[in-house]
Amino acid sequence: MKEYLSAERLKWLQDTFEKFEHKMNIQCQRIGEKIPYIPKNGRYEDWGNIDIAWWTNGFYGGILWQLYQATGKEEYKTAAERLEERMDRAIDEFDALYHDVGFMWMHTAVANYRLTGNKRSYSRGMHAATILAGRYNVAGQFIRAWNDDKAGWMIIDCLMNLSILYWASEETNDPRFKDIAILHADTAMQKLLRADGSCNHIGILDPTNGDLLELPGGQGYCEGSSWSRGQAWALYGFIISYAHNNEARYLDAAKRVAHYFISNIALSDYLPLCDFRAPQEPVYYDSTAGACAACGLLEIAKHVPEHEKHLYVESAVRMLQSMEKSFCNWNEDEDGILGMGKVAYHDNYHGVQQPIIYGDYFFIEALLRLMDKSLWIW
Repeated sequence: MKEYLSAERLKWLQDTFEKFEHKMNIQCQRIGEKIPYIPKNGRYEDWGNIDIAWWTNGFYGGILWQLYQATGKEEYKTAAERLEERMDRAIDEFDALYHDVGFMWMHTAVANYRLTGNKRSYSRGMHAATILAGRYNVAGQFIRAWNDDKAGWMIIDCLMNLSILYWASEETNDPRFKDIAILHADTAMQKLLRADGSCNHIGILDPTNGDLLELPGGQGYCEGSSWSRGQAWALYGFIISYAHNNEARYLDAAKRVAHYFISNIALSDYLPLCDFRAPQEPVYYDSTAGACAACGLLEIAKHVPEHEKHLYVESAVRMLQSMEKSFCNWNEDEDGILGMGKVAYHDNYHGVQQPIIYGDYFFIEALLRLMDKSLWIW
């Protein structure tokens, strides 16, 4: 992607990466064995002790493997391997796991296997893929979200977890994993994607036949609103399915969501609001949505004709530069880099706006994509 950047932007890109890597190197030593999520009073707690099956527990491993790929520094590899081993307890306990096993083991075990050929990591990845495939609802043709009493629930986030199913099919030459991923992606397109390119976060279906019953607001402002990270999951998720299948409907869907996303961030100086259809006050941002969407836009740019690439690369770079200027915290004494993330529109339990580990993950993936140094985790 570097060929699409001016000399000034290339300098910004290199400077920003160096700041990120410098701070992450310091954090890596300070964090040690911890699994980070959201800093509390400027320091990460160990989320591995709080909830080893929490859906975000793989993203720090993803950061470490991305940095190892880019720099070759062994300390990142060592820290990533320790985190992966700790997560074995989540596999052993099993019943706390749900649809996000892709996020948990694509960024840890599968990344490790791709870079090192580690056979134990391969087994962990296949175990996770099998768990996700086992959640497939045959009658409704979707992968159910969460546990407990949510038998008919599907969510837009799961498009990102399909990667582990595509990987499993590629590794085993067995189409059953890929077939499940395709059927779920098609159902998400039919049930959750709206005509204007926006999407719903949650769809509640009749688990016996797949009929759509309800579209609740989920993590956005309300029913019918437009939670920005949900739009980012859809944008990146559909283009990931295109990358694995080369089916035009996934590229078209990704572009529809991308155009909707771009038109909205252009109204807020390329700083993504938490919900694109929320009241003007209070102003809530969600940097994690912007970082994820930037990665998706750069992936779209890989699959469109030359004369189309500019829209997607330019929009991604503008977003990244705006967030770096307004949201990034380069203070070495405080954990977390990309600030102003938000778990959900109405969630203030973790703080109104704060760094979140997956924001840092997608931010570094986007930077490394622009530098042509990223690891293809998806």
